[in-house]
Amino acid sequence: YPKMYLLKKKKNDFLINGKINHKKFNVEKKNLALFIKPYLPEIDIKELKLSSSNNFSFKINQRFEITDFKLDSKVKIENLLISNELNLKKFLPDINDSLNFSDHEFIIKYFKGNLDLNGKGNIFIKDKKNIFTYSVNEKNNNLDFKTSLKINDNPLKIDFLNYEKNEALIQVEGSKNKKNETFIKIFSINNNKDQIKIENLYLNKKFEVIKLGLVSLDYIDNEKQKNKIKIIQKKNQYILKGTFFNANKLVDNLLSDNADTNFLNINSKIKINIDEVRLDNKNNLFDFIGNISFKNKEIVKANLDGHFSNNKKLKFTVNTLDNNKITTLYVDKAEPIVKRYKFIKGFEEGLLDFYSSKKSGESISKLKIYDFKLKELPLLTKILTLASLQGIADILSGEGIRFDEFEMNFKNKENLMTIDEIYAIGPAISILMDGYVEKNKLISLRGTLVPATTINKFIGSLPILGKILVGSKTGEGVFGVSFKIKGPPKKLETTVNPIKTLTPRFITRTLEKIKKN
Repeated sequence: YPKMYLLKKKKNDFLINGKINHKKFNVEKKNLALFIKPYLPEIDIKELKLSSSNNFSFKINQRFEITDFKLDSKVKIENLLISNELNLKKFLPDINDSLNFSDHEFIIKYFKGNLDLNGKGNIFIKDKKNIFTYSVNEKNNNLDFKTSLKINDNPLKIDFLNYEKNEALIQVEGSKNKKNETFIKIFSINNNKDQIKIENLYLNKKFEVIKLGLVSLDYIDNEKQKNKIKIIQKKNQYILKGTFFNANKLVDNLLSDNADTNFLNINSKIKINIDEVRLDNKNNLFDFIGNISFKNKEIVKANLDGHFSNNKKLKFTVNTLDNNKITTLYVDKAEPIVKRYKFIKGFEEGLLDFYSSKKSGESISKLKIYDFKLKELPLLTKILTLASLQGIADILSGEGIRFDEFEMNFKNKENLMTIDEIYAIGPAISILMDGYVEKNKLISLRGTLVPATTINKFIGSLPILGKILVGSKTGEGVFGVSFKIKGPPKKLETTVNPIKTLTPRFITRTLEKIKKN
């Protein structure tokens, strides 16, 4: 029922006071656009069922111009359906395309462009009910907010931290300015023994991190590892320190094709000192120390060192001079890195040495791996089988084939990798190949594979392995096989042809390696 009171003011202005109460009713789409969209333009409301008690007042002059509009409302929402425009699937995998609110009670106050909204109620993630509280103040296109979400029996996931819990309390307090920049005063996730906290985080309009005050991680991850590290701002740099961090999942993400590190847009140095870093279930890195400098969302300088339990070392460096970025990685234990690539299985031992030079968007790189064993490589197994080198194929799928050295020279520009040369030599086989890889589209490789027994006969410098290595079907006088691998990544076709004459390039490279060893 509405009630209105009119009061004549000086200069022919009128003050109007009123009160409107609503019982439960469904708000039509046109009314949503008329009364709610002007104040909350970014929210797309699909359905609204509510009851309310509203007090309002305003001034109106003879030209019917309204001033000093004031609104004080108490609203109870039975059901509210909002289109979910937020990209939250990676954090709340069960969240629906629409956010469903129910049994919400909130108070709205509006006066002279200042909007206050405070409320509490239920929000459904899939079909599970969670408690959501919020406080919003909007004035002159500046927005202050404070929210909390109590998750019950719903997965909350932070993939790069390998963190997932079904119950947690999430709290966020911050503001958003006219330039669409966001300041997070505090963001926290609490779950009994777990605490993840971020303070004084600044995000630009692209939602990139441009500054932060504190990150504190103290939690048990999915592998039951207790992580405890902090990032602290100190003057113009950051300090990352802690006792333990499980980097297993983080390394997976960084090596994957879908790795996304562009969210960090800080031009500063990070000093690192972590007592122990877990790389996988067999390898931990100790005394991981050094520094990383960022500029324009890229690492421009880095120097990181660590060691494994058996005194083997890891060293990573980046140096940038005159727009030329040099990256090196040396690891005495290659296994925790190489074995993560899905097309390689059963990689053991090994020493890795990587060098890359990047200028004007193009990188030229060299990767070397020494003294390692392979137990499964589907493409190599297929080549060996097609070439009737069944003896070597059997060893590959059994105890594994040892290689003395693997060297890869390649270039990267945008989505194209051009492989100038891949050369691998071992007691059983040697391989030489080249080609290109167009990311997520096409792989094209061609090369030569030669059994070690053939090299023995031709060069006479390696131990003879016997017929079992080359298989009983190998043609007499055939030096080896040429092969081609081509097609989309998930539908590669392989062809093999015998060759009777080795190319000068293959002979030269083999002699170089043998002489070096």
